[in-house]
Amino acid sequence: MAEAAIELIGINKSFGAVRANRDINLEIAPGTIHGIIGENGAGKSTLMSILYGFYQADSGEIRVGGKPTAIRTPNDAIAVGIGMVHQHFMLVENFSVLENIILGAEGEALLNTSISKARSELRRLEREYGLEVDPDAVIEELPVGLQQRVEILKALYRGAEILILDEPTGVLTPAEADHLFRILQQLKEQGKTVVLITHKLREIMAITDTVSVMRQGTMVATRKTNETTVEELAELMVGRRVLLRVEKGEAQPGGVKLSVKNLTVKDSRGVTMVDNVSFDVRAGEIVGIAGVAGNGQSELIEAIAGTRRAVSGTVTLDGQPIDVTGIADPGELRDRGLAHVPEDRHHVGLVLAFEENENSILGYHDKPEYLNGPFLNIEAIRNDAREKIQKYDIRPNDCRLKTANFSGGNQQKIVLAREIEQDPGVLIVGQPTRGVDVGAIEFIHKRLIAMRDQGKAVLLISVELDEIRSLSDCILVMFAGRVVGERGPDAGEGELGLLMAGVESKEAAE
Repeated sequence: MAEAAIELIGINKSFGAVRANRDINLEIAPGTIHGIIGENGAGKSTLMSILYGFYQADSGEIRVGGKPTAIRTPNDAIAVGIGMVHQHFMLVENFSVLENIILGAEGEALLNTSISKARSELRRLEREYGLEVDPDAVIEELPVGLQQRVEILKALYRGAEILILDEPTGVLTPAEADHLFRILQQLKEQGKTVVLITHKLREIMAITDTVSVMRQGTMVATRKTNETTVEELAELMVGRRVLLRVEKGEAQPGGVKLSVKNLTVKDSRGVTMVDNVSFDVRAGEIVGIAGVAGNGQSELIEAIAGTRRAVSGTVTLDGQPIDVTGIADPGELRDRGLAHVPEDRHHVGLVLAFEENENSILGYHDKPEYLNGPFLNIEAIRNDAREKIQKYDIRPNDCRLKTANFSGGNQQKIVLAREIEQDPGVLIVGQPTRGVDVGAIEFIHKRLIAMRDQGKAVLLISVELDEIRSLSDCILVMFAGRVVGERGPDAGEGELGLLMAGVESKEAAE
């Protein structure tokens, strides 16, 4: 039998009192796609960061191709053929594709010589692996799916035989994810070994050969993918049976809480992103907006929430206007009962350098319960944060920990807890379960349904079509900035998919 591509033996890693990895043993066969799944904070990313040299294990051994290997830095990992594509891309946004690919691996005294050689090698890699991308394009002008290809090309350019991908579809559209899977299959056929960290069990079932399950820092099981089920994997991840479908009763909609009329929004380039959109959201109702990313959903919710100026149109909250074409104040809207969970938790939802308890009141810090005269009541803030941590199962349960040190899914819970616990009348939520594990998804869905059943109005934006179909009482589909169809919760995936692709409503219904 061939030596394992990677073998981890007795890996342990602690961060202070938090034990992220406990006696981890793992074998990854060469030329396979090996999935690693687990709840947020289970230790998956820490384990792969040890393999890539970002962290040093406290104890244990790494073997590459059967040989004990010391990996102290990413350069050590690259030297033995390990590459990593991170959940949040490591690209210089104002550099070109080619400049990013050779950055740190120029290899020649003269930069022009390096660029010429890199351009030739890049063409070969593109042809061999179907990773076409314009080498002269500037990163910030590329869609997310193409930026991810650049990250993969970077790893292959450096000679990676083992490729680690951390939550690779968290920011991709369904079409982009499908294309990524075709690329991964091609890499496997070329003899590469792929390690896939993901929360999405359907992806595990669709693309992997083997799957390992982590829970609370330990490795609890490894299965051949064709010998397991989504239900078994979910139970292994969480340690209990998980409800994989949303259970909800019939909606009991009341009066209109949020009304949008003829709203038009342009981006910084002057391109119309929201084109004359109108809809209502009623009390006791979830309105879901479906669409491929980039069709105006983000600009729509930003305009409603007061973080982007609209060109024209009106928005009313409980019958009172929001100044969307002037300067709508998000703080004033919060006071009026409108809460917003932004799509981009890192840049908009959180200050990563702040402690968890500081983020848990961000935007609400002037409320009387958080004040002691003119000063913040630190003890009250921390006690409030501890209650949210317990209620929302945020891990680690340390309100003094820097928010940057929480996993993506637990960062999402911090934002959701902050907004939902303010008991808003209207909740706008963008991508509520992006990068969130199956147990947390179940929890978040239950919270959104509970808000609906309490008479709240919920406006939901998600690129996950299953999520839109499961949660929504009314589904609007956006394409090229316009609402091209309105459907009920029983609408079929095929019908919605056609609308998302720009097929007119009448054709989609046939």
